[in-house]
Amino acid sequence: MKTSPMHGLRTVINIVPDLDKAKAWYAKAFGTEPYFDEPFYVGFNIGGYELGLIPEEGEPKPRGENVMTYWGVDDVQQAFDRLISLGASSHEEPHNVGGELVVGAVKDPWGNVLGLIHNPDFKLPDRDIDAIH
Repeated sequence: MKTSPMHGLRTVINIVPDLDKAKAWYAKAFGTEPYFDEPFYVGFNIGGYELGLIPEEGEPKPRGENVMTYWGVDDVQQAFDRLISLGASSHEEPHNVGGELVVGAVKDPWGNVLGLIHNPDFKLPDRDIDAIH
């Protein structure tokens, strides 16, 4: 099998109107504090992947729904319900899309879409993510 020149997903960035409120919400939502916290960028390490927050500048822009980022979870319904309880709104109710594959999505309080997925067939490669250049 040929090795791809792409190493895989590294960072997803959400634009938010209030960085401090978003930082607090995401810390609760993902159960972790940011590893990088500056007025221009907040970064969270979520299972070896980065979720970044940047402050919105100028006029508010519409939030896109043409790209979906799915965060892996063991139980989509449980994660969905937890995010709703923290102030997210439903974007796509959890549902089975074949076999054991379940997806759902919420919108954070600022309109960014967070997808949730349980896919027991997808396993990350066994390698040190930090060692990849």
